[in-house]
Amino acid sequence: MMAPFRELDPHVARLRATSLRALFADDAARFDRFTMRLDDLLIDYSKEKVDAAALDALVALAREAGVEDAREAMVSGENWNLTEGRAALHMALRGGADAPASDDVTGTLDRMLAFAEDVREGRYAASAGNFTDIVNIGIGGSDLGPVMVARALEPDCDGPRLHFVSNVDPGHLTDTVKFLDPTRTLVILASKTFKTMETMMNARAASDWLRAAVGEEAGRHMAAVSTNIEGAAAFGIEENRVFGFWDWVGGRYSIWSAIGLPVAIGIGAQDFRVFLRGAATMDQHFRDAPLDKNLPVILALLGIWRRNGMGWPTVALIPYDQRLERFPAYVQQLDMESNGKQVGRGGDPVDTATGPVIWGEPGTNAQHSFFQLLHQGTDIVPVDFIAAAESRDGPDERHIALLANCLAQGQALAFGRTEDEVQAKMAEKHGDPDEIGRLAPHRTFPGDRPSTTILHRRLDPFTLGRLVALYEHKVFVQGVIWGINSFDQWGVELGKELASGLLPVLKGDTTPSLDVSTAGLVAALKEMSS
Repeated sequence: MMAPFRELDPHVARLRATSLRALFADDAARFDRFTMRLDDLLIDYSKEKVDAAALDALVALAREAGVEDAREAMVSGENWNLTEGRAALHMALRGGADAPASDDVTGTLDRMLAFAEDVREGRYAASAGNFTDIVNIGIGGSDLGPVMVARALEPDCDGPRLHFVSNVDPGHLTDTVKFLDPTRTLVILASKTFKTMETMMNARAASDWLRAAVGEEAGRHMAAVSTNIEGAAAFGIEENRVFGFWDWVGGRYSIWSAIGLPVAIGIGAQDFRVFLRGAATMDQHFRDAPLDKNLPVILALLGIWRRNGMGWPTVALIPYDQRLERFPAYVQQLDMESNGKQVGRGGDPVDTATGPVIWGEPGTNAQHSFFQLLHQGTDIVPVDFIAAAESRDGPDERHIALLANCLAQGQALAFGRTEDEVQAKMAEKHGDPDEIGRLAPHRTFPGDRPSTTILHRRLDPFTLGRLVALYEHKVFVQGVIWGINSFDQWGVELGKELASGLLPVLKGDTTPSLDVSTAGLVAALKEMSS
């Protein structure tokens, strides 16, 4: 292990040799000792392979890495995103940081929410009547955030129906709009520059779809979230329906900005402000709480322990809430696009592993697919569980069953079932001794597999805002400890550049020199499509 992580070595060695069963047997108060709360939010990490000494070492590591100073630098608007020469002030959008242009932030939010209410109440409508459907066209952060939040807050969506298109695959737009009435549909084009290739190709196709139905009024059926007023005007979108945001808002941190327009139309201005307030509550906690009592910091340190201490390269994020089905994908982008870096802030190669692979699906479906590997596979995969104590759909025994499954999975991962326990259980049912001996190894669960469980009372706008901000700050802290810039994403640029060069090749307009593999694939595609 490389410095400064080398100071974790003795704790890693000790805890590798200690099972979770033993940790719990030795400490009857382990749950109380390794649980954190903020109002109704509870984080239980007692099933992680850590103890008090290891946590002390991790907190010391965070302090040595300058997490406190970095936190203050980001909040105060310093150019923390040094490769692009800009601040990272997404917290300012919800009042959780020292905004460099607070009047501008407030004014843009007020204008965006006023438009959302105008659409909801029919004050801004199509000639055929009120808009019944909203189609948001974006990609990356301009899609994943609104999609995730809209799905999570489905019970609060009492406005027009929300639909989302991101993939340049023609099927995505085609399948989304085929049952919609274009005369009652508002299309939102979300692109900061109004030049993102996938978004603009879909935008042109959507414009054609609208024009076929409403002719020159197509522009009235469109709004834009962009800083490119001229580009929006070329689509017939008047400036009063263009909502900008700032270069200090990264795409994956932009749901709090005008990128949240479709969500605001769905849930209304009041609930959107509650969503922002939930995030601001977590911001305040992150700014004020000492490192050893700071929820995002402790989550980040557990991630450092998993990745750099224990050497586990992947994390499964499992919400036991169907409406959080897009939350793993959202956090996947937030984490992997932020911290998937191999060069430090100074330009030198990092000397340790950085961002883990994040993946997941909702429980209980996930239990019937990849949980086999989680329980009995050869690799250890830490798990983050998320669950709500109350269902938005009222009391229901199915929700109790959902929670029972969530708790059971963490229990099974941690403690497993030994071969002796399996044999004893099978013997209770008077099984054949030879059959018991043959099947027991297959039914043995090794256990000793870590998880963290995050509970809240119910999933509503406030809770969701707090949860998203929790993960944002976790990712930031890990980036500071790894010494990387969590706010650029140069890794997406090369593929985009090469795709632009290959587009005319696939159209047959040019025949540049290509590597033999790509040239062979181009030839095969042309042959297949002929």
